[in-house]
Amino acid sequence: MNKKLYFTVGPSELYPTVAQHVQSALDEKVGVISHRGKQFEAIYKNANDGIRTLLNIPSDFHIFFLSSATEIWERIIENCVEHTSFHCVNGSFSKRFSEFSTELGKKAFIEKADFGKGFYPDKINVPAEAEIICLTYNETSSGVSMPVEDINKFREKNKEALIFVDAVSALPYPKLDFSKIDSTFFSVQKCFGLPAGLGVWIVNQRCMDKANSLLKKGKSIGTYHTLPSLLSKGKDNQTPETPNVWNIYLLSKVVEDFNKKGVDTIRKETELKAKMLYDYIESSQNFSFAVEDVRLRSFTTIVANTKISAADINKKLEPFDMAIGSGYSSYKDTQVRISNFPANSVEQMETLVKKMKELFN
Repeated sequence: MNKKLYFTVGPSELYPTVAQHVQSALDEKVGVISHRGKQFEAIYKNANDGIRTLLNIPSDFHIFFLSSATEIWERIIENCVEHTSFHCVNGSFSKRFSEFSTELGKKAFIEKADFGKGFYPDKINVPAEAEIICLTYNETSSGVSMPVEDINKFREKNKEALIFVDAVSALPYPKLDFSKIDSTFFSVQKCFGLPAGLGVWIVNQRCMDKANSLLKKGKSIGTYHTLPSLLSKGKDNQTPETPNVWNIYLLSKVVEDFNKKGVDTIRKETELKAKMLYDYIESSQNFSFAVEDVRLRSFTTIVANTKISAADINKKLEPFDMAIGSGYSSYKDTQVRISNFPANSVEQMETLVKKMKELFN
């Protein structure tokens, strides 16, 4: 049996109650039920209602289940862009999102920041022709975050453009202001502590209206996962295709657990654990901050420069059944990435930090 505790940024440590929910799913034969039956409709509704409560999502927003956040990038461009998109790019994931736009034949305006750097909205001018503004709350590759108050400034300066927020490795931590954005989305294999294979897309009526307007113009907005098709089935607590019923069920149960604990408690614990890690990095001789601007340091993906490769660190942590993540891509040997998700408890984080101090100073 693998007893290792993972502080990796995705796929990440499973939430502690997942095992019991898996057993419940087996007992209820969730894996073989019809996605057009009443049992699935109840699962869908429970997941939908739970997410709405957890994130305080207004009633005029819709929640849809797709295969991944990567798919959601594509659906955003297909459904909500006729000609132009705008992207703040400061890492591998925000960059890939912008590439989807050009690969789908659109024009992508890009505001670029170096790896490990962030954005300052007061200095950014979004072109008037940009139909959507794509922002990344938490750039998983670099550990740079965009504070909610900075996200809100984009609405103040851009009333007409649709604003999309990639919160893949952050929710439910950020307290997003849904009056200032049009959509956000996440994947379950990070902060929700579930197996990969499910993306959650939250959109408002403005997004729906844009998709419908493109349809009326005779534009293609995709096939089975268009916003109109998702909404048509979603009204009946169903999906257009045979979905990942298993993971939607597990998500509904973990969200129930989150709501019992309380999102405010989850957020406070996230900040406490982040402080433990950042205090350690500041005092360490082998690690240093990868994100210089303290205001832009992620609370959920802590990234540090390292004099010791992640591979060597994990070799020394292995006897203690712990593992952290390596840096992303070309930073694999020069940085480490440590998850700070709800599945990583305060006590577990204390144990990790203590062991890191003993082993690496």
